[in-house]
Amino acid sequence: MNHVLVVDDEAPMRAALEATLLRDGWSVMTAAGVDEAMEKFRMAPCPLVITDMRMPDGDGLRVMQGVREIAPGTAVVLLTAFGSIPEAVLTMKEGACDYLMKPISFDQLSEAARRLLGHDESAPGDGAEHGIVGRSAAFRRMLARARQVAASDVDVLIEAESGTGKELLARMIHRLSLRRRGPFVAVNCASFPETLLESELFGHVRGAFTGATTAKPGKFELANGGTLLLDEVGEMPLSLQPKLLRVLQEREVDRLGDTRPAPVDVRVVATTNRQLKAMVADGRFRGDLFYRLNVVPVTIPPLRERREDIAELAQHFLEKHAGRSGGRLPMLSPELVQRLEAHAWPGNVRELENFIRRALALATGPRLGPELAEDWDADEAAPPAKAMAAGASEGVSIGTGGISLREMERQLLEQTLESTDGNRTRAAEILGISIRTMRNKIKEYGLPPREAS
Repeated sequence: MNHVLVVDDEAPMRAALEATLLRDGWSVMTAAGVDEAMEKFRMAPCPLVITDMRMPDGDGLRVMQGVREIAPGTAVVLLTAFGSIPEAVLTMKEGACDYLMKPISFDQLSEAARRLLGHDESAPGDGAEHGIVGRSAAFRRMLARARQVAASDVDVLIEAESGTGKELLARMIHRLSLRRRGPFVAVNCASFPETLLESELFGHVRGAFTGATTAKPGKFELANGGTLLLDEVGEMPLSLQPKLLRVLQEREVDRLGDTRPAPVDVRVVATTNRQLKAMVADGRFRGDLFYRLNVVPVTIPPLRERREDIAELAQHFLEKHAGRSGGRLPMLSPELVQRLEAHAWPGNVRELENFIRRALALATGPRLGPELAEDWDADEAAPPAKAMAAGASEGVSIGTGGISLREMERQLLEQTLESTDGNRTRAAEILGISIRTMRNKIKEYGLPPREAS
């Protein structure tokens, strides 16, 4: 039987929570305050704690911290009648697994309890139910953060390179949120010219412009009650950014040509493959919009930084695409897996999936061998070559005779940093790598400290 501890200083609320959980088949302990809760939890740790946020002898954060000291794997749900976005953000950062507002919807509470039951972030296949595969430490940390923020209603900024699965993660956040029964609407900010993007996002009334023969709701209104994905928000023109900022702050949209704003209840998840903070510094993105979107940032590590996930991902895509043909599932040879794990993957997970699809199309037997990756021999040298070309265009040059590739990379990093006066963000852009990779390389090669960026 599943066990839960309910902590609330109000007897009627304790009784209602206990009745709901008993009905769902839980074994329930109750406590009227922080001290009683900690005493009972020490005697009988359980996998789930549901606690009021504010009580006479302390608060829910104190309960959560005490629980985590005794049993770090226990899931904690916080209840409050005094909810606010700052409080929600604080509890998510402190490690709460869910956050529910009073008056409580007992159906939502039951759903949260079932979802969190037996939650183990290190379990194999973590996230696979949402099509997200990976067990590396960096990936698990990212996934745990995404799960935590999903339970709140704050806006989220997902930063990652192209091909890492940003939209897949955004959909997972929606499905784990309290808005899961509402719509999930996606719009790619790079897919529309400026004039059309404004209408696409905010809508227009009849006659708002030439050709507007009928009224059209925008994506914000279509996502009402659910989640709006602003894909590649860094591509949004500067002229539209103040209008987006107003919607995020006021939760109402001004349709083109309309005289009255329309209220919207939408959670925004924005994604970008750009360094928005660097764009703010360069005047290419509004700082106030960046900080409004960046309430809780989530960064997906590129595939080259989670190589231990490559074999599992390859098998996942093999089963996904081979299953569609109805034939026998081929086997990945150890030699091919070795090649996959050594590849640079500039296109990230998307490139890996496309490779598996190509391998299935070209395979002549039940075993996928390393010969399917023969054309990588030339490609493997491409990243350093591109980096050298980029460096040369910025006035960086290195000698290439008689030194190893590793030494060439070290020299290129050092000289690029010198050419940018130590600005790591600018150096990373020149070399076509992420700022995280730049920091890791500086540490790897023991380069001297430079100006932070």
